[in-house]
Amino acid sequence: MRHRSQNIPPKQQAIATFGAGCFWHVEETFRQHQGVLSTSVGYMGGHFANPCYLDVLSRITGHAEVAQVHYDPEQISYSNLLDIFWDCHDPTTLNRQGPDRGEQYRSVIFWHTSEQAAMAKASKAQLNAAGTYPNPIVTEIKPASDYWIATADHQQYLAKKSKQRKRASRP
Repeated sequence: MRHRSQNIPPKQQAIATFGAGCFWHVEETFRQHQGVLSTSVGYMGGHFANPCYLDVLSRITGHAEVAQVHYDPEQISYSNLLDIFWDCHDPTTLNRQGPDRGEQYRSVIFWHTSEQAAMAKASKAQLNAAGTYPNPIVTEIKPASDYWIATADHQQYLAKKSKQRKRASRP
């Protein structure tokens, strides 16, 4: 299913899109924060229409696995979301997070407004200048493009698995 990033959410909402390795972890990290209204996982930044998980995994589409975050900017700022993004992964490893390797796991910020672009670039520059990480940040900062939502089994995957484990451990 295709979701156009150009769609404008209601006034009380904004959209942010981040790639930081496997989208399950990224989504779950953002879901924990007050002001995040909803999340979904999918694919962005490639050249292949309507990719499925196996297409992206095969590295033929150019897409990154991403978490798309709908948030209330009155409750959580884009700056706060950037802090969460930087903290949830290693932005200095190219096309890799932990054991996951490939361009689909790249560190990337897809901006939806020129204000988001400026904030993301400034945040990255500030972290590099401060020497926050032992190596330079390789995170890409790109304009949002078509967002291809992943299938339902990938949505809130870690939350679902946690509930299943809890049910299975009951006597």
